[in-house]
Amino acid sequence: MAQLPVAFTDYTRQMMGEERFGRYLHAFEEETPVSIRLNPLKTAARADGQGCLTVVDGEPVPWCEQGFYLAKRPNFTMDPLLHAGCYYVQEAASMFVCHVLRQYVDRPVSMLDLCAAPGGKSTAAIATLPAGSTLCANEPIRQRASILNENMTKWGWPGCTVTNNYPQAFRKTKSRFDVILCDVPCSGEGMFRKDEATIREWSPQHVEKCWQLQRSIIADIWPCLNDGGLLIYSTCTFNTKENEENVRWIVEEYDAEVLPVEVSAAWHITGSLLEGFCEPVYRFIPGITRSEGLFLCVLRKKGSMNQLKDSKSQQKRHRKTADAQPLQPAGLPQADLSYYEAISYLRGEALHLPEDTPRGLVEVTFLGHVLGQVKNVGTRANNLYPKEWRIRTTHITDDYTPILTVHSS
Repeated sequence: MAQLPVAFTDYTRQMMGEERFGRYLHAFEEETPVSIRLNPLKTAARADGQGCLTVVDGEPVPWCEQGFYLAKRPNFTMDPLLHAGCYYVQEAASMFVCHVLRQYVDRPVSMLDLCAAPGGKSTAAIATLPAGSTLCANEPIRQRASILNENMTKWGWPGCTVTNNYPQAFRKTKSRFDVILCDVPCSGEGMFRKDEATIREWSPQHVEKCWQLQRSIIADIWPCLNDGGLLIYSTCTFNTKENEENVRWIVEEYDAEVLPVEVSAAWHITGSLLEGFCEPVYRFIPGITRSEGLFLCVLRKKGSMNQLKDSKSQQKRHRKTADAQPLQPAGLPQADLSYYEAISYLRGEALHLPEDTPRGLVEVTFLGHVLGQVKNVGTRANNLYPKEWRIRTTHITDDYTPILTVHSS
């Protein structure tokens, strides 16, 4: 591991206190937790009576019904069910957004995930929001927006739009939302254990730049929040400048109300670390909480929430990357693949389907879950899997070690 910057350790030790900081440092000597979140649209028991998919060897994430810790990190890339959108590999702390939405959203809403790539919180949100809700998953950086669109498409939920806009574009078009998630760009202190590059990039100057950028993002997006709407503010950093001090600024600048979130003491979530700041905030610290670093706060805009507006009309004002569409279009014949065939398909190779397979477009599946399409011409099936989604490795393992298994009820 790269050496932690002295300026970081001095500040963080003082902020956390010696005992808490010691536990944080000890976490660098431990294996980082590995966790996934199931897609209830695809893993629940189906109408045809087929069994649901369950985790082979997992321990529940306590604040997320669909989240599970795994005993070790498998080769996710080589699991066709990941590519089919049956689960999402997500750090456990980030699943806390599910807990927040379940507590505060009980009717269909329009939601914006402002800085959404690669899609972890967006896939979590759309799977948690009440039926009839709409989600705009936005990513300002175009290349990252393409990754976001891939993940939202594989996730397969209706009501999702993927956009590629900077925050000010939403303000200029007067878009309005009931819930806005601002997982803002930050100095990344909570990623040190997971990504050494964030250690090398860290500096006090970078922290200063980040907290100012975060305030400009909030200033751009606050007018887009409906009266009575929720702003979920989060970072993956520890310092109070980007966290408590920014929350206090939002409260003072916009007369916002900070909302409490019901948590269990057994989760070991840390509250405010800023002296004199007593509002409810939620900080996940490695070595204390079973997760990587996260800070989250829920704020409400003053006023009464209006009835849900027609999200389709406001979405037309966004410059879209694409609508995230489910992998399974209705009416096409299907061909289920073996593990070896599924990996070959995901690598972009042509397939040979059974002779009785209908000609033309065919959906290929693995364990009944759609991977994509081929064009069956008889002697072979031409691969229609998007080139940018394909697995790059040339190695195919002979044995499939499942992460999920079919559970018959």
